[in-house]
Parts: sequence; structure tokens; C-alpha cells
Amino acid sequence: MGHRSPVGPVDEREHEMDEALHALAEPRRRAILRLVARSELAAGEIAGHFEVTRTAVSQHLTVLKNAGLLTERKVATRRLYRARPEALAGLRQFLDQMWASSLEVARDLVEADRSAGTDDRTSAAG
Repeated sequence: MGHRSPVGPVDEREHEMDEALHALAEPRRRAILRLVARSELAAGEIAGHFEVTRTAVSQHLTVLKNAGLLTERKVATRRLYRARPEALAGLRQFLDQMWASSLEVARDLVEADRSAGTDDRTSAAG
């Protein structure tokens, strides 16, 4: 049983979001994304911020790039990386929807609890 590839636009967005979430699950990749959020940096400059091998940083950059979270630009022998804020827009929309849904559920639970408390007081008074 093999891995099915996305078929439609909704599946494609789900796949992209899954890739982004997977990439962001690793703390070092989140740190890399923060480094290149405002300015373009060379791979060596990024690697200089971490106490791991350049190969490890390169692997993290590849995961972020494959998830669509980074752009890579080649200038001579250097590779420059920059965050793609638009790639995070779909993820942010997903999280905003989850947050809104959670707030609605919390509100409904509080209202149900209040109603139950009112019913308890009414039956105790009777």
C-alpha cells in the first residue's frame, strides 16, 4: 500500500500544510526560519548560529525549502535563503480557524454550565 499523492486543490493545500507543520515541529528549523524572516542569509551565516555541522544545517534548510517555507537564491557559489511569509499564510489561516472553533466550543461549554447551574438552583428552590 503506497502513499497517495494529493489529487485536488484541497488535498494539495492539506499536503502543503502537513509539510509546513512537519518542518516547524523541529526547534532548530523554527530558529532558522526566525533568522531568515527579515533578511536573506547565506547558508554559512545560518550555520554559524548553531552548534551543529553545516551538513545538519543544510538538511534543515532542505526540509524548510521543500515545505515551501524558504526561498533559495544562488549567487556565484553562495546559496542565500529567505523566509516565504506567504507560505505561512495558509498555516496561519488554519490555526486561526482552529482557535476560533476552540473559542466557540469554550463559550458553548460555559453557557451550558451556566444553564445547568440555573436549573440546579431552580429545582433546589422548588
